[in-house]
Amino acid sequence: MHRIIAVAIVALAAAFGCPVRAEILIGAAGPVSGPLAWIGGQMQRGTEMAVADINATGGALGQQIQLITVDDFCDPEQAVAAAQKLVADGVVFVVGHMCSESSIPASKVYEEAGILQVSPASTNPLLTDQGRANVFRVIGRDDAQGTVAGDYLADHWADKKIAILHDNTTYGKDLADETRKQLNKRGVTEAIYEAYDPGKNDYLTEIAALEAANIAVLYLGGRHHAGALIASAARDRGYPLQLVSGDIMSTEEFRLIAGTAAEGTLFTFPADPRRKPEAASVVERFRAENFEPEGYTLLSYAAVQIWAQAVEKAGSLEPQAVIASLRNNQFDTVLGRIDFDDKGDLTTQSWVWYVWRSGEYVPVE
Repeated sequence: MHRIIAVAIVALAAAFGCPVRAEILIGAAGPVSGPLAWIGGQMQRGTEMAVADINATGGALGQQIQLITVDDFCDPEQAVAAAQKLVADGVVFVVGHMCSESSIPASKVYEEAGILQVSPASTNPLLTDQGRANVFRVIGRDDAQGTVAGDYLADHWADKKIAILHDNTTYGKDLADETRKQLNKRGVTEAIYEAYDPGKNDYLTEIAALEAANIAVLYLGGRHHAGALIASAARDRGYPLQLVSGDIMSTEEFRLIAGTAAEGTLFTFPADPRRKPEAASVVERFRAENFEPEGYTLLSYAAVQIWAQAVEKAGSLEPQAVIASLRNNQFDTVLGRIDFDDKGDLTTQSWVWYVWRSGEYVPVE
């Protein structure tokens, strides 16, 4: 059943001792429940704090903001239903969706309604290649991420047997394909390229097959849950498989499921915003609430920041004015200063290598 969670954040006018009515509705859409709820939680915390911070400094154009969060379960059909709910609610802007297979079909709903959409996590190139003027993202694209991954595999393991597995999702298969394309361009051919079932509870059969084929390195295009189970299965066999993957392995849930098997796993992710001076005060406040703003948390915060700044620069909430403002200005965010190209992609994409070490992910030296 489609679940809707509404979260209203209304600032108090402390000087007058009375509440101020929220006047601007914005939405956030992602997997609030289900196997990917961890990243949905990051989206929620990031957007909620951003809205609270903006409201505390006067809101947008002097009006307070109300946030409505909807659950799309990272499912295309539920994503469309969630988008339709936000449209019916009257939002003027949506942070989301998180998964590419949700963002892409939902983008059509938002375009038809004239609503701005900014994704903090969807990396599939098709999202912005569709040519929808209302769509932006504050994360890089998989064609860039895959190029970085393919180069790394070729640079470090050209003499080893490499396997590429994907989960056949919009995110996983595209990332695997982009990585494979760059690896092949570098003159290296993978020993295995196959799909796997992301719904399994163990991957002992797959690991046994990889070991029998003398695979040294596995590039995984898929979600963190399967990645953790695959890493655990290799560890349990005493098989020293090097696991390499994409941005979703940044979630703490990967480490919690994999346990010690997470150690040494490599993955790409944007330059960690927690290390940026622009994010220092926000990171400190999250940690004071016993929440570590890892993964997509600060990207979600930044999505709200750029919308609010674009509104102020445009002097209007009118969607076309805000979209034009986004395309023609730079924005100071917790990610640093950013701007967008004509497609709605970041003009500068930074994919950085990280490794899980001693319970946290750190940049590869």
